[in-house]
Amino acid sequence: MANCLRDASRRAPADALRRTGNALDPRRWSELIRPLPRSVAFAARALRGSPDEPLARILATRPEGIALLAGAFLDEMLTGVFRAVHPPRPEAEIRKSLDDALLAIERFERHGWFETPTRFHRTPPPPADPSFSTAHTGRIAYEHLTFTSGYAPHRDDPGRERWLAYEANATAHAWVLRHDEARPWIVCVHGALMGHPVLDLSAFRARWLHHRLRLNVAVLVLPLHGPRSSHRLPSNDFPVTVDPLDTLHGVTQSVWDLRRLLAWIRRETEEPIGLQGMSLGGHTVAIAAGFEPDLACVIAGIPVVDLSELFGGHLPERALYHDEYARLMQASHRLLRLVSPLAFPPLVPAERRFIYAGIGDRLVHPRRQVQQLVAHWEGPTTAWYPGGHTGAFRSAPIGRFVRAALEHSGLVTPEARTTAS
Repeated sequence: MANCLRDASRRAPADALRRTGNALDPRRWSELIRPLPRSVAFAARALRGSPDEPLARILATRPEGIALLAGAFLDEMLTGVFRAVHPPRPEAEIRKSLDDALLAIERFERHGWFETPTRFHRTPPPPADPSFSTAHTGRIAYEHLTFTSGYAPHRDDPGRERWLAYEANATAHAWVLRHDEARPWIVCVHGALMGHPVLDLSAFRARWLHHRLRLNVAVLVLPLHGPRSSHRLPSNDFPVTVDPLDTLHGVTQSVWDLRRLLAWIRRETEEPIGLQGMSLGGHTVAIAAGFEPDLACVIAGIPVVDLSELFGGHLPERALYHDEYARLMQASHRLLRLVSPLAFPPLVPAERRFIYAGIGDRLVHPRRQVQQLVAHWEGPTTAWYPGGHTGAFRSAPIGRFVRAALEHSGLVTPEARTTAS
């Protein structure tokens, strides 16, 4: 397969990626006026009925219908901004990414990793050097945990040296809220373009989880996010980079760092541990469910399942990407199978698996993404809220769903019930 893709790439016209348009190209900035017609088209399709009859019923009601349309429009706005500001990639850069991806496919095929993806991932030891400092954000006092990640791509992986050159990424970070007495843990993993305490702790309602539900809370910072950033433009970094090997290494390190954090907690206590992730974090915890059978629960929120489909579908609709870029997307789809939740049968028992998602999500598509994980997890307890992707941060029904999942899993006692805030 890799050879076929390489041969085809050599036939691509040399100027296929030169027709890019500069920063003033109206094709780039026209993306900013498309969210409204896209949202209207979304509503029209839903109101016509199938295949989204529940969506049509919600749109026909108030205030749920208004909230659903507002959420869809906000999602489309974010997508439009991303498409407009996403910088053109030079032809040489696309060629280099494609060549590296094809080399990686050949190597991974020889190792048999596509047939057995679990062998691609390694089990990390607990961190040997955890360090804590105290910090505040708003009303929340927390501890800033750092430790050496210890992750490195396989020795002869293409892209290894580039990944290891991201020096700040070698240190793992987490925002931690602990009680003085032994308490259960909930470990949270944020979404793309987050990784800052004010965003992460508020998105997961960390103060509520800690003070009201009496849980210890840890929010892991993903690779190349927040203090681990490469300080390049966000559109050049994991996970929105067009380079599939950076995406592959980013997800693999995310799972490695998460399991390393879990190993540290288990070394410190015998209290149960649950996982919760949002968006890209939902993708991460869903993979971890295929490696960590002893978790009290796994809550995958608005989860990404197929990163190549997600970002390929949201890239600019300009003459920027042609034959070679299409072949890069094909190679990306093959490579990222190694870091798809669908490649790992869940080891966490069925009654401990939970999913929540927005029925009007325009970033992580309900059918093409979320429903695949629902099927793969064999029908876990699932909540659909009337909103878009970004609505999960503020959704009161999702707050109640998370609380119920934590109660069902034994992490929270019924007397700790309270309204999410």
